[in-house]
Amino acid sequence: MGQFILKNRAVQIFMAAFGTAIAGEFKINPFDGDVFRIAMGSSAFLLFLLLMRRLPYITTGIVTGIVVLLFRTGMDAVGGSGASAMESLTSHFSAMIYYMVFAVLMSLIKSRIDTFHPLVLGGVAAVIDLLSNEMELLTRLIVLDSASFRLNEWTFLMAIAVVRTYFTTGVYSSIAVSQLRITQREQNRRMEQMMSFSSGLYGEVFYLKKSIGTLESVTLSSYELYRSLKAEGTQQPYSRQVLDITQQIHEVKKDSQRILAGLVKLADREVTGDLPLSVIMNFAMKSNAKYAEMLGKHIQFTLNMTSDYITASYTPLLTLLGNLTANAVEVIQGNGSITLDVREDGEYTVFRVADSGGGIKERDRELLFEPGFTTKFNQEGVAATGIGLSHVRDIVHLFAGQISVDPVSELGGARFQIKIPTSGLRKGE
Repeated sequence: MGQFILKNRAVQIFMAAFGTAIAGEFKINPFDGDVFRIAMGSSAFLLFLLLMRRLPYITTGIVTGIVVLLFRTGMDAVGGSGASAMESLTSHFSAMIYYMVFAVLMSLIKSRIDTFHPLVLGGVAAVIDLLSNEMELLTRLIVLDSASFRLNEWTFLMAIAVVRTYFTTGVYSSIAVSQLRITQREQNRRMEQMMSFSSGLYGEVFYLKKSIGTLESVTLSSYELYRSLKAEGTQQPYSRQVLDITQQIHEVKKDSQRILAGLVKLADREVTGDLPLSVIMNFAMKSNAKYAEMLGKHIQFTLNMTSDYITASYTPLLTLLGNLTANAVEVIQGNGSITLDVREDGEYTVFRVADSGGGIKERDRELLFEPGFTTKFNQEGVAATGIGLSHVRDIVHLFAGQISVDPVSELGGARFQIKIPTSGLRKGE
């Protein structure tokens, strides 16, 4: 039902018209009798126009004017005012003109509403309100031959118009700010999802490229073996078998290249733009805080930054920091703390991840970055894959950087330090 209303302009126009007509019954009569109404209808109509920017303003004004005219005529009949239908129509005809003129004037500034400061928008709306009121008075003068106001009454009328329009634009601004905050939160959520996706995708692409390189090397070695067997006069079945293996490896390599091309294209489409280091570090901290919560651990995260700049290499940085921080979460038992630091040291940008876990034994330091080596086991005693740190090391080497580990940090656990040339990270260098 809600989607139908949002998509159907005719329904929205009639909603604005009837809402304005009903709001118009909440009124103030600053002058004697019922000659002229200062009602909430004009405030409601202005708010509808500001919020429903896609509506055709002039059409909306015409429909609203007609609905207000018929609604007030019907109210007179129901309320037993004693006036005939024609008298009621004649009496309220000027109100219809007001809304039509108001909508026409608003249509002139419709394309520029977003460029106006709220104070300016309130002032412009007040001028439009006053001009519409003048047309209403002129119409009443022509139709009823009764519309005369003293100077002090005109001043009061203008003051009411200013208060009314500024109140309405204030409500509109509050709604707009709330919608902007909701949109910003949604954009941040999507950005986090995108960064998580791109970080994981980068790791897959990285390893697939390595696999293709390995397949290329194996294919070449296999083909050289085939040529050697053939040159030595080895029996045909053996050399032919080696050639078949070579061709099969070559096909696997080609398939891997096709997969890689698809992943790279996907990454290019999903991951665009540049990010500051502060956003990258905050994402690594927040995402791993959720990871720690999922594991039932109470970990305090601290971020220290003395350097911040825009980088286009946020995907590999997310992969590096994500792996190191996730490892720190996993080694902490129950409660603990993790600190992430970023600073510039000469020509290098230094990243540090320290934890309060059990630290690293000296005998394990030399094997720490070797593929397959791990000190982590699950509850069933099954070892982890042991490729996270080797992956981190390989990415650091791609940036011509350095990675080191202190077995015991200031927090009591290990501290990993990565040094990458700033020129390879900072945007524009």
